[in-house]
Amino acid sequence: MSFRADYLSELPQVTFATAEALALRLFRHQAAHCTPYRRWLQALNCRPEQVQRLTDVPFLPIEFFKTQDVVTAEPGDAWQPVQTFRSSGTTLQQRSRHLVRDPQLYHEHARRIFEQQYGPLTGWTFLALLPSYLEQGESSLVDMVEHFVRASQQPQQEAFFLRDHAALLAALETAKRTQPGRRLMLIGVTYALLDLLAAFPGHPALRLPDAVLETGGMKGRRREMIREELHAELGAGFGQAVIHSEYGMTELLSQAYSPGHGRFWAPPALQILLREPTDPFSPSFERAAGAINVVDLANIDSCAFLETRDLGRRHPDGSFEVLGRLDNSDIRGCSQLAG
Repeated sequence: MSFRADYLSELPQVTFATAEALALRLFRHQAAHCTPYRRWLQALNCRPEQVQRLTDVPFLPIEFFKTQDVVTAEPGDAWQPVQTFRSSGTTLQQRSRHLVRDPQLYHEHARRIFEQQYGPLTGWTFLALLPSYLEQGESSLVDMVEHFVRASQQPQQEAFFLRDHAALLAALETAKRTQPGRRLMLIGVTYALLDLLAAFPGHPALRLPDAVLETGGMKGRRREMIREELHAELGAGFGQAVIHSEYGMTELLSQAYSPGHGRFWAPPALQILLREPTDPFSPSFERAAGAINVVDLANIDSCAFLETRDLGRRHPDGSFEVLGRLDNSDIRGCSQLAG
């Protein structure tokens, strides 16, 4: 059995206890077969065989996804991407790109993570307000939600809305009236949810979703808000005690979800380490606050060990918050809110 086949057989069963061992196996594989990462390690004089802990792994700056094809391929396995995910951005920004070998792997993995947090997809109806992602195209978030819509087998297949707020409100009413056995989730980019509330303040349909999940993202369309202020405004407008959130990005195939109050819970396949913002070689599982490094065990075909530009805080219960962005870094599509 090839490394890839053997590894993918273990990924669905990964636990917090086994994640580090699986990650170190993947590190040595990618150190040999991911060309941009191998060159990065060589530039750092890193000898992969001497790395024994995740905290000793050098992480690849996430900006590499803007300029290079970050792919892992063994000799004789020159695979071609079936799909390309691109980050959101303005015309003046270079968009990151993630070359995807196996969209089914992404779909099955994303479903597994969602269901661990929220229960079976078949118990939900999904409606989405993601205008900028739809317009720019090649969005991993849109692709994931499209898969959730299909896999949920929800009767309402018209799930995406650009700026037709009236049609979305009508869809919320229809879903709630005709699908009483299902919970209803509205997934939206932050600025679009705020636009919806401003266009139809107090509309009864706004209180129909069982969960409102914001994906971040102001993108200069509205003033930036601290998380508490944003969630208070969304909560008041939608009549929600808590607002849910998703932490994900183009360069990752895993997600973390917050069931409220901005506290994210990462699955075993998504390891969160924090580093000193001025020292890229200081990742730690014990640090209380710092810049975020991620190990995404689903990134078998790209690079699993990424140094992000996000700032975070870890809590004693294992959850984490996203506090904002390092200075001079782009505000990302699934942007993180200061809090």
